[in-house]
Amino acid sequence: MTRVVLYARYSSDNQRDASIENQLRQCRERAACESWTIVDVYSDRAPACP
Repeated sequence: MTRVVLYARYSSDNQRDASIENQLRQCRERAACESWTIVDVYSDRAPACP
């Protein structure tokens, strides 16, 4: 059994929260196809503007 951790992040300040959700959705789909077990999920969202 392969265990994996998912990690998604913004690549620019112009992205929205949906972009991280889309990345994670694609990763979950791949994990399901490969029969991988997801053990944790991490994400880096854009920092808040001062």
